Amino acid sequence: MTDNYKKFETAIGGRAVIVETGALCGLANGSCTVTCGETVVMANVTMADKPRVGQDWFPLGVDFEEKLYSVGKIPGGYRKREGRPADSAVLTSRLIDRPLRPLFPDGFFNDVSVVVTALSVDPEISPEPLGMLASSIALVISDIPWNGPTGSVLVGRIGKEFVINPTTTQQEESDLHLVISGTEKAVLMVEAGANEITEADMLAAIIFGHEEIKRQVEFQKTIAKKIGKDKFEFVATEIDETLVDRVTSYATSFLEKALNETDLEKRRAAESKVDEMVQDQFNDIWEESKKDIESLMYDIKKNVVRNKILEKGLRPDGRGTKDIRPIWTATGMLPRVHGSSVFTRGSTQVLNICTLGMVSDAQRLDGLDDEESKRYMHHYNMPPYATGEAKNMRGTSRREIGHGALAERALEPLLPSECEFPYAIRTVSEVLSSNGSSSMASVCASSMSLMNAGVPIKAACAGIAMGLIKDEESGKVAVLSDILGVEDFLGDMDFKVAGTEKGITAIQMDMKIAGIDEPTLKTALAQAKEGRMHILKNMNSEISKPAEKLSKYAPKIIIIQIKPEKIKDVIGSGGKVINKIIEDTGVKIDIEDDGKVFIGGMDDAMNQKARSIIESIVFEPEVGMEFEGKVMRTIEIGAFVEFAYGKEGMVHISKLGTGARVEKVTDVIKVGDTVKVKVIKIDDKGRVDLQRIV
Repeated sequence: MTDNYKKFETAIGGRAVIVETGALCGLANGSCTVTCGETVVMANVTMADKPRVGQDWFPLGVDFEEKLYSVGKIPGGYRKREGRPADSAVLTSRLIDRPLRPLFPDGFFNDVSVVVTALSVDPEISPEPLGMLASSIALVISDIPWNGPTGSVLVGRIGKEFVINPTTTQQEESDLHLVISGTEKAVLMVEAGANEITEADMLAAIIFGHEEIKRQVEFQKTIAKKIGKDKFEFVATEIDETLVDRVTSYATSFLEKALNETDLEKRRAAESKVDEMVQDQFNDIWEESKKDIESLMYDIKKNVVRNKILEKGLRPDGRGTKDIRPIWTATGMLPRVHGSSVFTRGSTQVLNICTLGMVSDAQRLDGLDDEESKRYMHHYNMPPYATGEAKNMRGTSRREIGHGALAERALEPLLPSECEFPYAIRTVSEVLSSNGSSSMASVCASSMSLMNAGVPIKAACAGIAMGLIKDEESGKVAVLSDILGVEDFLGDMDFKVAGTEKGITAIQMDMKIAGIDEPTLKTALAQAKEGRMHILKNMNSEISKPAEKLSKYAPKIIIIQIKPEKIKDVIGSGGKVINKIIEDTGVKIDIEDDGKVFIGGMDDAMNQKARSIIESIVFEPEVGMEFEGKVMRTIEIGAFVEFAYGKEGMVHISKLGTGARVEKVTDVIKVGDTVKVKVIKIDDKGRVDLQRIV
């Protein structure tokens, strides 16, 4: 080991955690590995020496690298190497990013890269919370300016007991999957999926997790004190005070008037008019001062909106802090799809389409955990026209992946089991227009679309996005229900809560300030529940229970159970038997290793025909059973009769049932004849002897 090597130890969730630094990645600004059990993650942070020319925003890049060698897998595909990040890696990258971002200082515009790599993964110990911890440690010991550290934990609940960083086995028993990050003073980020947990229990879980976060922060401070580098000193660009006074005095009153417009289109037009006036007013210095003036206009707008909310309780569209925008809904608009709905709240509108398929249509996963497929998929798309923009269509963004996963997490606990409803399910949310909380509108639209498709979900699920306006000097706080885009952009919190009348199924919270305290969090949860009940009432007025019948265009699926050792008989050599059944009936057949057979098709009669064929293939004849069968071939000493699909027995010439001696088999029966036979013997090799019944 090098002289720089250092090792630190702590315990999280009752398991030893080892932090090592100084031996690897010597050119990174900060680097460490974190080990728990046999799971090892490495975090590296780097910083550009100076900002890019003209840079006026903070460029932070965060990547979680899922290396399949960490679980002893060779990647699939022709190239046999990792390709584009899987959705799971993108979601973990977002988890790491969200608590780090608000703690970088204002005015710091150097490029910063955070790369967390899973080097070794114990199937029982999740790498995600360790990666979040490692990223904080790497930043704390680096020279990159950052106002951390942060701690991060996964909280589960088994029975009535909360568990820190539960194992994979424990997570299967848990009714809560809660990821929390924060500082020693406040919570910065929450991401949760739950089985209809109450607001009180969710708050208790967050507080429980925050206590562990405080211990992690103290541990990191100890590390930083021993090996932390001096922080890089940068000079934040400041706008000339004279220009600040000139723009503020000229534009404030005009912006106040423009922002009094409660209609979105009129407000946007009024703001654009003020922008034109400001450009004309400062035309002589516009070219060299454009960025500074635009920055000042943003600050003025932010102050006007926030002060109006804090002082008067009035929001940009004229609502009070708890008011929900008008809602209208519709279902079943698209005739050929299996289920559809539109959910509209204010100027946010989402169209959702539900598609049902065979279980083999489930998404195959190639990640670091043992999960091989995903039966329920929710996909979220937000094209440029949703915000009135003219841009080229591009691939799925990280934001779209994250919003899709949030809605999926909200609805998953409410879905019927595969035994109850043997389908793969895909819902797609197409955002048609967006002005705040399109991800939560997706939850509402998906819930209605699933019901319209006839999926027997346990209960309707709705989502709402909450916001926060907090003045640090006065201490005034306003919690906002059903936030607009401008309130998200200019506010201090984006807090999304989804659930049923009974409880919460998903949460996502991000802070733009240094955290949220317990009283404010309690208020936000209570206010979110009130809003959720209002939204559910509106949804239930359109559709309150799943349709009794599936769409005529959806596949009809039946399940039969066969012995696993009979699977080879149904498939046949080279798939000949199963392919013949599919050809004869037009159905689709999936067979699982445990012997479950899924038969799916549009025609119920063909489904039943396929079922009968399979049952006849796998059934085991017994002595004394009688059948009608077809003569398949004859030989000198008898005839072979197919008494069930793919099963033959021989009728000896002496058992043709004529009562007299038969000289020639074909004198009595011929190939193609239908005859009635009885099983008289089955030998130890499974060969069947038959007797003709006349």
